[in-house]
Amino acid sequence: MPVLVMKFGGTSVATLDRIRRAAKRVGVEVAKGYDVIVIVSAMSGKTNELVGWVGETSKFYDAREYDAVVSSGENVTAGLMALTLQEMDVPARSWQGWQVPLKTNSAHSQARIEEIPTDNINAKFAEGMRVAVVAGFQGISPEGRITTLGRGGSDTTAVAFAAAFDAERCDIYTDVDGVYTTDPRITDKARKLDKIAFEEMLELASLGAKVLQTRSVELAMRFGVRLRVLSSFEEQSDEAGTLVCAEEDIMENRPVSGIAFSRDEAKMTLISIADRPGIAAAIFGPLAEAGINVDMIVQNISEEGRTDMTFSCPVDQVARAEKALNTAKEAGDINFHALVADTNVAKVSAVGIGMRSQSGVAAQMFKTLSDEGINIRVIATSEIKISVLIDRKYMELAVQALHDTFELEKA
Repeated sequence: MPVLVMKFGGTSVATLDRIRRAAKRVGVEVAKGYDVIVIVSAMSGKTNELVGWVGETSKFYDAREYDAVVSSGENVTAGLMALTLQEMDVPARSWQGWQVPLKTNSAHSQARIEEIPTDNINAKFAEGMRVAVVAGFQGISPEGRITTLGRGGSDTTAVAFAAAFDAERCDIYTDVDGVYTTDPRITDKARKLDKIAFEEMLELASLGAKVLQTRSVELAMRFGVRLRVLSSFEEQSDEAGTLVCAEEDIMENRPVSGIAFSRDEAKMTLISIADRPGIAAAIFGPLAEAGINVDMIVQNISEEGRTDMTFSCPVDQVARAEKALNTAKEAGDINFHALVADTNVAKVSAVGIGMRSQSGVAAQMFKTLSDEGINIRVIATSEIKISVLIDRKYMELAVQALHDTFELEKA
């Protein structure tokens, strides 16, 4: 039988009624002749509750026990989904990560998948099982301990299973009906995309779009897994949702496919640092060791051997970044006059693989922002992306204006 992977997020399995609705969708695919691997998240809100319990129990908790507690939400959902399918006369069995086994490294709470042997599940398919309901987000370390893959890890689980089992497709069911040109809550002109290239989806996911976890898109691109994002609350057709696929599967590439944004950004500037070889390494080495996710970096023109260095990072990492840099200063590794943090900025990005072959996108973007009276603080570009930092109060205006400028509401 061909294999199909179906992943249901927390909102799609939040209640027993929603689990029954999801199980019916699985039954439809079984009737079409698929052996189905269903990846489930914990019921909506359950993971946050479990994380809260761990925090209340132990301020400085053992990460191994954290994983043991937090992974239990998916186990409950997997068992309930298997029971529901059995009630529908669909041969199904639940699987926890260690039973597959989904092998990871030992980085508890942020584990990386190393291998998914297919023998156990394929043996059960051969015996007549039609649906393997796998608890997402979890695996097993070389030491035999339960691990978790980080928040949103069920998406990564689903894509990894699709790659391991050479699945025909990986369907991600969530509370939205696809990938949009931007957040529909920002502009009602946002349009659902029928197809989007892996690289575009990867950029959108990393820049703030919450539809798919970044690691899942990286895996899909690496192994050529065709992803489809669908709503679990709407009637489906074969053309429903958004297909995330290879660039060559898209007939015509627009210069811009979507506008992404992130409210929770901060701009940090080191004022008057020595302009010498190795200064960038001396700054960003301690930041990396502290786990700071640095994005945009700008170094100003040197004057009398001194310069300024600006970078952006998530606003909730500002305190850690300040601590890391001040510690490096006290150790004599770097010397700066002042460290200034601006936590009232937002990042807005235009993304599109068509930028590779069409010029003028940056000029058009900058003129649009200028016409709206929006000052650009920092600019960063790649082959298929242009990002700017602006005052947070102008974020929604910028998104709406850029969406209109690039006519993204048009198919």
